[in-house]
Amino acid sequence: MTRMSLWVLAASLAGAGSLYGQAMSPVITDARQSYDTIKGYLTRAAAAMPEEDYSFKPTPDIRTFAALLGHIADHQTRFCSASMGAPKQGDAGSKTSKADLTAALAASFKVCDAAWDSLTDANAGEKMGQRSRMGTLLVDVIHSNEEYGYMAIYFRLKGIVPPSSDRSGRK
Repeated sequence: MTRMSLWVLAASLAGAGSLYGQAMSPVITDARQSYDTIKGYLTRAAAAMPEEDYSFKPTPDIRTFAALLGHIADHQTRFCSASMGAPKQGDAGSKTSKADLTAALAASFKVCDAAWDSLTDANAGEKMGQRSRMGTLLVDVIHSNEEYGYMAIYFRLKGIVPPSSDRSGRK
């Protein structure tokens, strides 16, 4: 599904609730589940990659694993805080150690958790710059999923099963 298709679907679902006088809560709940899923994958990925492989680059022109994780954390901080009307810049992109980056990722999730927790039927469509609150959060989820897809390649090249494919610990 293309990004445009995802936007059309999200807009349609968001509009459907208000057209029929129903609450948008199921749409918000479904979108939140997507966020929670990628949050789990990214958290597990940050923990699963060995410290010595945080400096790994699949090719010379691609980010290190550390830089990719820092980019994700900074993007989440920026977009999730913007959805609440107070954009903040993260500094995870300047970090290189596993401990610092897992802490920065966790901090970015705190910002995103607060943003998702503040989303209501009444404010989901409220414009925050160019997008609605919910639209801004959806952009972050889409971005995080895309970046996680790249991250999975780092894992495969290192002979590690990516968290989304690892069935060993699941019931």
